[in-house]
Amino acid sequence: MVALNSNTPTAFPSFSDPNNVERATTGLLDASTAEELAHHFRVMADPTRVRLLSALAYTELCVNDLRLMLEMEQSAVSHQLRALRAWGMVKARKAGRQVYYSLDSEHTPDYFLRSLHRATRLDQE
Repeated sequence: MVALNSNTPTAFPSFSDPNNVERATTGLLDASTAEELAHHFRVMADPTRVRLLSALAYTELCVNDLRLMLEMEQSAVSHQLRALRAWGMVKARKAGRQVYYSLDSEHTPDYFLRSLHRATRLDQE
């Protein structure tokens, strides 16, 4: 509920529609949650990271395969993967000298996966 001044004699005195305000307030994000969600949107704002995540949404891949798929330098792919790991979006598994990356499904936002599937469907139409 919206915090009101204790000296205010009526609830929601300056709102045009107090009922809608009360309903909206129940779903209003707190500052910390809003910051976390904004952080995920910043991560997704880079096309290279989105392409990496879209490739990893289907299987785990090593840096070399990702670099060949995306036609990028290995250092650029590694840089983006380090950032995605730091943000908890991907996880790594070492097998000998190779490091395989995959989505960390626990930390990958559902909206990204839904958007990815929608974009894939639109590309096929």
